[in-house]
Amino acid sequence: MIIPTSEHYWIRNAQIPASLIENSQFPNQTREGLCLVDLEITNGMITQIVPSSGSDATDTSSVDMHRGQVWPCFVDMHTHLDKGHIWERTPNPDGTFESALELSKADRKKYWQAEDVYRRMEFGIKCSYAHGTKVIRTHIDCFGEQAAISLEVFQALQRKWQDKLILQAVSLVSLDYYQTSQGVALADKIAQIGGILGGVVYMNSELGNQLDTVFSLAAEYNLDLDFHADENGQPNSQCLQQIAQAAIRHEFVGQIICGHCCSLAVQPPDIIAQTLKLVQQAGIGVVSLPMCNLYLQDRQAKNTPRWRGVTLLQELKQQGIPVTVASDNCRDPFYSFGDHDVLEVFTQAVRIAHLDLSYRDWPSAVTKTAADLIGLPKEGRIGVGLPADLILFKGRNFSELLSRPQQDRIVLRNGMPIDTTLPDYSELDI
Repeated sequence: MIIPTSEHYWIRNAQIPASLIENSQFPNQTREGLCLVDLEITNGMITQIVPSSGSDATDTSSVDMHRGQVWPCFVDMHTHLDKGHIWERTPNPDGTFESALELSKADRKKYWQAEDVYRRMEFGIKCSYAHGTKVIRTHIDCFGEQAAISLEVFQALQRKWQDKLILQAVSLVSLDYYQTSQGVALADKIAQIGGILGGVVYMNSELGNQLDTVFSLAAEYNLDLDFHADENGQPNSQCLQQIAQAAIRHEFVGQIICGHCCSLAVQPPDIIAQTLKLVQQAGIGVVSLPMCNLYLQDRQAKNTPRWRGVTLLQELKQQGIPVTVASDNCRDPFYSFGDHDVLEVFTQAVRIAHLDLSYRDWPSAVTKTAADLIGLPKEGRIGVGLPADLILFKGRNFSELLSRPQQDRIVLRNGMPIDTTLPDYSELDI
């Protein structure tokens, strides 16, 4: 497939998920919700989207997709770029969540100077960009002096990549940290860099007070919130419910996102129903991290896991709660695999959570819905007047798309193909 180099050309015979087309008026859809269209590209912008004529594109000012799919560039709304690619030096010998916490902390203390953090974070960014991601939100460990080091690195990379990627930073500490003067100073710093206030929420006797402090800080500094919640398989872990109650109690007007929420899947039906109602009322969005949670949850030596680790994606969505999926950790003690490829994330989410019975708007989980939740309403969608930031796949339906890794995908930025060569692992060598 050759993309014309002219300032004006057409992409013909392309199938696009209807849910990803702005102001979609294409009644003729496949049973999977795909529309057959032609797109006009002019000076890097989408200037027309019309029903496909169905004729073969033979002129030099057109590219024929032969019914292959076109998606907007991905939005990866929950990552840990600062932890990534430390597996070789700090592997997790038993694969448990507890070991991952301790090993990651030890690696941070030993290695995380600016040069090390910069090299690994940019490696992850390069992978993401080559795979077709345009927006990355990363959680950054911010305990003590590490905050200054890692946030400075983040800002340097944000400036360097600003013409190619949108990068957002979320502070990552346990909630008790915000009860200290250092925690208050961190909130101030996050506000200065335009970040998001975040933290890991654990069940404890002081959780109510901790949440009150965090919500008060977020309101004071006009910050959105992004939590890690219930990343375990314990039925009595109900942090998600308590976060929702706190949001309602504080009448919080900012955006709240809760990641993981694994324990929701092992709780009694009455608790689930109560939690979903509160989450919907509080306007909370949920991001599931299917690959990492599949890897960590229900991990027991010499035992086969009995559950898949993911939260109740379908039930949340049926309740009207925005649901997304994202990469999470990559090649570190929390997840020993990964390549920052959101198509792989979506593929695994479909398989793990049985999303294949009704694809329809599930592609929004890694594009449009994710963009909306993190405050970028023009990203993650295809529409007239929007930049031609697109991914072209040969897969003509979802079975074809998700059965192969689509390594031959073409990524367009402003209508022009980018170099999709992945960085060599040797770049990580000291």
